[in-house]
Amino acid sequence: MARHKKAASFRRRTYKQRQAFKMPCELLLTWVRSWCAYMAAEKQKANDPASELAERLAAALLQERIVPRFVDSYVVEQGRQALQVHAGMYRDLLALLQREALLAACAKLLEVAAYQPETGRRLAKPRLRSRQEMAAFRRRFLATMTRQQNWTAGDALEFQSDLQMYEQLIARAAATRRTRKPFEAANHPFVDRCAFLLDSSFLEKARLAASRALTELEKLAAQLYGGADLDNEKVWKN
Repeated sequence: MARHKKAASFRRRTYKQRQAFKMPCELLLTWVRSWCAYMAAEKQKANDPASELAERLAAALLQERIVPRFVDSYVVEQGRQALQVHAGMYRDLLALLQREALLAACAKLLEVAAYQPETGRRLAKPRLRSRQEMAAFRRRFLATMTRQQNWTAGDALEFQSDLQMYEQLIARAAATRRTRKPFEAANHPFVDRCAFLLDSSFLEKARLAASRALTELEKLAAQLYGGADLDNEKVWKN
C-alpha cells in the first residue's frame, strides 16, 4: 500500500514538473514565432518602397502637424475664433481636413513616383515608369495605407475614388500650363475642398491659406520619396 502511495506521489510530482516546464517552453515558442513573423514583415517592408513610403507618409503628416497649424494660423490671421469654439465640431473639422491632406500628399507622391530616378545628367528628360511598375507600386502603397489607417473595405474604396478624382483634376489643371501669380490660390482640389470645409463664408481667404498648406504637403511628399531606398528596381515589378 505504501509503495502504491509513493508511486502515485511520484507520478503527481513528475506531472507537475512536466507542466511547469511545458508552459515556459510554449511561451518561448510563441515568442520565437512572433519574432520571426515580425522580422519577415520588416524584411519585406525593407524591400518594398511602396509599403515603406505609405507608412512614413501617414506618420509624417501627424508628426509635422500641417493641418492643425494651417487651421490655427488661419483662425489667428482672420480673427475666426468661432471656428474653434465647439470642441466636437472642431475635432470633426480637423479629421476631415486631415483626410484631404492625406489625399493631396498621396497624389503628389504617386505623381513623383511615376518618374524614374535621375541619372545625373542635368539635360536628361525624366523617364516615366511603365504602367506595370506603377500599377504594382500603387497597389502595394494603397494596401499598406489601408492597413495603417485601419480602414474598412468601404473606406478604402471611397479613398481610392477620391484619390482618382484628385489626380484627374490635377492633370486637367496642369494641362492649362497657366502660371499662378503669387497672390492667387492654387488651382487644386485640396484648396477648393479644404476652403469650403474650413470657412465657406470667407472662401477666397480660406483658399489662399489652403494653398500655403498644400505647398507644405507637396514638399513633404517629395522629400519622403526622395529619401526612400529605390535603388532596387526589381521590387517595382513584383
